[in-house]
Amino acid sequence: MTTTQAAAAVPSASTGQGAGGTTTVGSGATGASEPAATRGRTSIADTVVVKIAGMAAREIPGVHDMGGGLSRTIGAVRDRVPGGRPNVGRGVKVEVGERQTAIDLDLVVEYGVAITDVAHDVRENVIAAVERTTGLEVVEVNVTVNDVHLPEDDDEAAPTETRVA
Repeated sequence: MTTTQAAAAVPSASTGQGAGGTTTVGSGATGASEPAATRGRTSIADTVVVKIAGMAAREIPGVHDMGGGLSRTIGAVRDRVPGGRPNVGRGVKVEVGERQTAIDLDLVVEYGVAITDVAHDVRENVIAAVERTTGLEVVEVNVTVNDVHLPEDDDEAAPTETRVA
């Protein structure tokens, strides 16, 4: 879906998994008499907002991973495949309108961190990154903490010694 300044603000939903539309954030005028900066339109795909929000959330100390249980499991397998790239949009859903966006994040936090402080820092960083980069107004960032990463979770993933030589 592509929206223009003259169209009604109809939000489109995207899960960051390849589906989604584009949003026009600036419709310019045409003609040689117009200033160069205003000639043409700027459209931003929903997946762009997903990736920016995902990267900004991961920058915050205390965020261990993002996404629900199944998406993290699939992501872990995908990350181990040679040539596979990590999905920075995992755990991010966006709704993008004509000039505004709303973002939902699913987080896994480290054990021992103050969840409310991490959520606050994530919100601030995501809002700043998305607004600075896209020019869209972020109306809300909803944070859901799905899990807590415990220190012994890393120990289980470490290779164990074999009993036979």
